[in-house]
Amino acid sequence: MGRPLWFVAGAGVGVYAAARARRAAESLTADGLRDRLRGWQVGARMFADEVHQGRTERETELREQLGLRPTSDSTGLPELTGSTDTTKDPH
Repeated sequence: MGRPLWFVAGAGVGVYAAARARRAAESLTADGLRDRLRGWQVGARMFADEVHQGRTERETELREQLGLRPTSDSTGLPELTGSTDTTKDPH
């Protein structure tokens, strides 16, 4: 009973190693590298979108807590209520 068990175990390891080697070889082709790069780009874009969404949600929470009005411009900077003209001499 020992020899058939070792034969099956060896065959299983051989099939597994062959499949891993085939995947490694495919990942080093031009198409494989292109697919991997696209995957990283999609992941980076998703991460950036989630960070932006979290930042926007947190900014909204802070504005509500501090009693500030929401921004109307797309810069995300707070609206100023005073004059912003810096050409006038304050003296």
